[in-house]
Amino acid sequence: MKSWKRVIWAVMSSAALPLGLVYWRTSLFTCLLLGFWVAAVLAFTWSRTRRHYERELHLQEQRMQEAAIRTLGHHRHDWMNELQVLYGYIQLGKPDKSVQCVERIKEGIALDSRIAKLGIPSLVFYLQSFRTYRSSLDLVIQVEEGLELVDKLTPETGEELTSIVMQTVRAYQYSGLAAQGDSRRLELGFRQDGGDILISFESEGGHGNPELLRVQIDNIVQGKIMRAEQFKPGEAYVELRLPFEM
Repeated sequence: MKSWKRVIWAVMSSAALPLGLVYWRTSLFTCLLLGFWVAAVLAFTWSRTRRHYERELHLQEQRMQEAAIRTLGHHRHDWMNELQVLYGYIQLGKPDKSVQCVERIKEGIALDSRIAKLGIPSLVFYLQSFRTYRSSLDLVIQVEEGLELVDKLTPETGEELTSIVMQTVRAYQYSGLAAQGDSRRLELGFRQDGGDILISFESEGGHGNPELLRVQIDNIVQGKIMRAEQFKPGEAYVELRLPFEM
């Protein structure tokens, strides 16, 4: 048990002293003492608990800020690398390579824009910040043009969607779909299919145990509004289907 909880339990247990006095000799004084003691215990407990959760909230905000700074720094580093490559092609007089580099930069910017337009803050932050963490998983994200979720999902559904996506990516990451020490490539796609949202997960190659992975994903979506569909039996490919306008 955490130290702050032990302190609170110790203070609350101290109320046994005036309670024992009341039991041993009931009088106006002992009753007043018990009342004041209980009031002091409650005030202390409320104050200590509030300070604890305020500190926890501050730490969470600090971690979020650090993650945001790390994400921005990573993106800045990526764009600087691309610009240096472009500058090198221009200096070498290679217009074809320069055009290819510009197209690659444009596509990266367009992808960031499509991810942002998904509109679910927790999901957008997770997708944008994933590359900043050291991971053996190379996450390649694809988002259908014009797909926006913010007006079609309730905040609760949006948070549930983010949680399912994170858990599914983690299942691929630690399911042993590649030899130990090798990097794994996972393509994560978002698109609309009629009245549903389809989120696809496809791992390169046919390594590991896809059926075991499917069981893990079924456990993740069990009791949730999403359902898992596998259209490539025997392969590490899964689609999650979510009805629109939840």
